Amino acid sequence: MKSFFLRKLNDKNRLLVIGVGLVLVGVFFTPIWHISLDAPQYPEGLGMQIWVNRVVGSTPYDLKNINLLNHYIGMQEIASESIPELLFMPYVLGYLIFGALVTFFYPRIWMVCLGVFNFAVLGAVGFYDFWRWEYNYGHNLNPEAPIVVPGMVYQPPLLGCKEMLNITACSYPSIGGMILFAAVFTLLFLLWTERRRFLDGI
Repeated sequence: MKSFFLRKLNDKNRLLVIGVGLVLVGVFFTPIWHISLDAPQYPEGLGMQIWVNRVVGSTPYDLKNINLLNHYIGMQEIASESIPELLFMPYVLGYLIFGALVTFFYPRIWMVCLGVFNFAVLGAVGFYDFWRWEYNYGHNLNPEAPIVVPGMVYQPPLLGCKEMLNITACSYPSIGGMILFAAVFTLLFLLWTERRRFLDGI
C-alpha cells in the first residue's frame, strides 16, 4: 500500500489534475450558492447569490427587498461586510488551485489524496459554517420587530426548500458549487483509475 501512495500519476491523470485546477479558477467568476424566496408580495420571486467573496441579489433590487422582509420579522441585515468568512474564502480557493499546480509538477498519488482530504475538510467546515450562519440569522431575531410570531424562527434550509409563514425558501448549489463538487468527484475518479492500474500491475 505504501508503494501505491508513492506512485507517479500517469500523463493522462496528470493533465486531469491541472484541468481540475483550471476549472476551479472559474469559481471566482460564478456564484457558489443560490437562495430563492417565493412570497405573495413578490410574485416574481427573490434571489440571493453567494459568491466566493460577496453576497448579492439575483437582480439589482433583490437583496434590498430581502433585507426589507428581514427587517419586518426582525432578522439582521444581510451584507457582505458582515460575513467575515468571505474575506478568506478567495485564499482558500487559491490554495486548492495552487495544490493542483504543485501536483501537476510533482505528480504523486499521495498529493491527490491530500487534495481530496483538503476538499473534504473544507467542505465539512464550509457546510457547518453556512448552517451556523443561517441559524444565527434565523434565530437571533429583534424582539422589537414590526412582526413577531411567538416561537417562530426563520432559518433557511441548508439544502432544499422550506416553508416559513407565507414564504418558501429554497437553497441549492449554483454553478460554482457544482464545479467544486465536480472537482472532488474527478479526483476520486482519478484515484480509482490509479488504483486499478496498481492492481493490474501497470
